[in-house]
Amino acid sequence: MNYVMTVLSSIFTSTAPVTEGVTEPMRSQVVADFVELLIEAGQYLGMKLELGSISYQLFALGSIFAVAIIAFLIVKFILHFKVLRFVAKSSNTWDDCLLEAGVFRRLARIVPGIIVYSTYSLFFGPEEKIYSLLANLSAIYLLFTVWRTLSASLTAIESIYSKSQLAKKAPITGFIQVAKLLFTLILIFLILSLLLGKSPVFLLSGLTAIAAVLVLIFRDTILGFVAGIQIAANRMFNTGDWIAMPKYEVDGEILEIGLNVVKIQNWDKTISTLPTYALTTDAVKNWRGMMESGGRRIKRAVYIDIHSVGFADAELLDEWESMKLLNGYLKAKKQELVDDRKLKDIAETDILNCRRLTNLGTFRAYLAAYLKGHEFVNQDLICMVRQLPPTEIGIPLEIYCFSKEKGWVIYERIQSDIFDHVLAIMPVFKLRAYQRISSNNEQPQKKAP
Repeated sequence: MNYVMTVLSSIFTSTAPVTEGVTEPMRSQVVADFVELLIEAGQYLGMKLELGSISYQLFALGSIFAVAIIAFLIVKFILHFKVLRFVAKSSNTWDDCLLEAGVFRRLARIVPGIIVYSTYSLFFGPEEKIYSLLANLSAIYLLFTVWRTLSASLTAIESIYSKSQLAKKAPITGFIQVAKLLFTLILIFLILSLLLGKSPVFLLSGLTAIAAVLVLIFRDTILGFVAGIQIAANRMFNTGDWIAMPKYEVDGEILEIGLNVVKIQNWDKTISTLPTYALTTDAVKNWRGMMESGGRRIKRAVYIDIHSVGFADAELLDEWESMKLLNGYLKAKKQELVDDRKLKDIAETDILNCRRLTNLGTFRAYLAAYLKGHEFVNQDLICMVRQLPPTEIGIPLEIYCFSKEKGWVIYERIQSDIFDHVLAIMPVFKLRAYQRISSNNEQPQKKAP
């Protein structure tokens, strides 16, 4: 107990027992004066008090607690009418965070503990049982209220920090929780030291025997703390990042990165919680790069019916030449084909040996020109139309480009508008999209007469 009392005395230097630090004769005189004053007060109230009697102890306890309560009410009054009014009028946000976290309210609750801790030795001697009881209770109360105040202060610091721009890049929630955990462990050790009368260092030395059990108990906490350091140091994830983890069926924005768990709000508005270390040990797709880039990717294919692919005849070419997007392509392509026939000495009517335009190739060139002129397609990033290997359900013709808009709703609208146009313009090129025949498309066969 002496070790904790020494710590408290060093913390509350001005509020340590008033008889501490003086010579024994002086201490005895101070105590005698207070005891005499207390007995006279009891006599004034019509009570006969004798030193060491139960009535004396009850009256002394009542006096100490009365002074403590009065001091608490005075401090609370000052906080309410002075500090709180100042906070309300202040334009700063940090004092509002202190108020919301309850720092001022908890500071006021330290005062009664200081009063009791400072005065119990004036009315009771070390030989009395109530002396050690008050010493322990007042010390525990002080430790507990200081711990609550520190915890509230850390909450206020986190709240103040979360309102800054830096919070999105480097969240400190995990470190705040670690600090709270450390303060809690210190509180537990100091209280145990008080109750057992042993040094906290002695208690710490005994933990080596149960180190394996402690590691097992705090496994997630330790892993989460290490993961939090990695995340913060490498800026792997920030609050507000869109992540996807198929293993955990997670697809949404990070709400909070804590010491033990990460909270993610999925796009269906459900909340998923994962161990913090899962962000560093499992595969995670972070869409932050897309959000910080110049566009959001559009990658979708239309399957062309293979039977609709063919060469373009003169009539079809004339129809295409009226399309502004194909003028340049057709002129360049026709000249290329003429030069190729001359080089190989092939007649224009020799359709088996000469190169010819196809409806699929021309359609691909049309889509590339269409995307190049689209106002919502980012021309600074890759933009192409490519043909993928044929499959049993047709030839995939894929559009690969980036939308300037990254918001979900407008992105889907832009993507849908592009493919609405693709599907609608296909008949102009004598192409058909592949579609499986359903029962509604099948015509019933008539029986032979």
